[in-house]
Amino acid sequence: MAKLQLNHVKKTFDGKTYSVKDFNLDIMERDFIVLVGPSGCGKSTTLRMIAGLESISEGELLIDGKVANQTEPKNRNIAMVFQNYALYPHMTVEDNIGYGLKVKKEKKSEIKNKVHQATELLDLVDYLNKKPGELSGGQRQRVALGRAIVRDADFFLMDEPLSNLDAKLRVVMRSEIIQLHKRLNTTTIYVTHDQIEAMTMATKIVVMNKGEIQQIGTPKEVYNSPNNTFVASFIGSPSMNLLKCQYENGKLFVNDTDDVINLNESQKELLTKIDTNQITLGIRPEKVEIAEEHDNKRPIIHSSVEVSEFHGSETIVFSNISDFMFAAKTKGDHIYDNNAAINYTFDINDLYFFETRTGENITIKMK
Repeated sequence: MAKLQLNHVKKTFDGKTYSVKDFNLDIMERDFIVLVGPSGCGKSTTLRMIAGLESISEGELLIDGKVANQTEPKNRNIAMVFQNYALYPHMTVEDNIGYGLKVKKEKKSEIKNKVHQATELLDLVDYLNKKPGELSGGQRQRVALGRAIVRDADFFLMDEPLSNLDAKLRVVMRSEIIQLHKRLNTTTIYVTHDQIEAMTMATKIVVMNKGEIQQIGTPKEVYNSPNNTFVASFIGSPSMNLLKCQYENGKLFVNDTDDVINLNESQKELLTKIDTNQITLGIRPEKVEIAEEHDNKRPIIHSSVEVSEFHGSETIVFSNISDFMFAAKTKGDHIYDNNAAINYTFDINDLYFFETRTGENITIKMK
């Protein structure tokens, strides 16, 4: 097993604009690292620099403590799984999986043994003589995984491997990849734009935006303690509710509404430490409840129903509050009429506070 480090790595294609900016990350043995972010954030470019498919403009890539910037891709002992599977359509499953070993001129008996072990692991034994065109999307993805497995690589790199699959199959393959990682213990670096994949698969998440790392942490850390409003809005479905407010005399006044939120003493103390009264309040949808008007023990946000989504075990209610589509997850199957008046409430201890101008999490900033 090997260790991989990226130190102050940058990438520019034109010498002016950086698509990856000052990227720093230590990847330990057996980690399952997920790089997640919107399209164009630099996650796939970072993966390709690790693989050697893109050059590094500045900074260092170290593998086992040795600078590997100029190391040929074939000498990095890395196996890559692509979004489009990259299978040879004229070859059988067996030949596709073993092709890389054949190119390396390994013994036929060794190739056959490794291919058999991989197909047993991936439940592909019955498809060895099939060609990619005869397989389902999930089976083709398993073939691509098999090709990576037989290489005995130090690192698996996966570039949005599930994005071509339908929703149901993505759930199945997600589970299979997690189980595969547990069995093989191969360090894995996985790229996706899907925060659900990141939350359910990673041992550590790297959230990226505009070429920069926004936060590194376990799924629980990133969800419960987002560094800023970008992370708060990107991780979670529906995303965290973010309402712009003015802070005055221990109270938050929600912009463009008549709603006022009284804070507790520790929250007041926190907000008096910063040099702005422009605060963005955050609250997760699952922490929001539907309130009665006479509930005067907790804050009340008054609004009307924009849309109500029935999901079976829960209903998600949306309202437009201060130009934000505010969401509440409610248990049960109650359907709320569009445009009906509705009151939201929550425990003030579940609130997050961000600086509106910078987006920074004030609690983390003031630690």
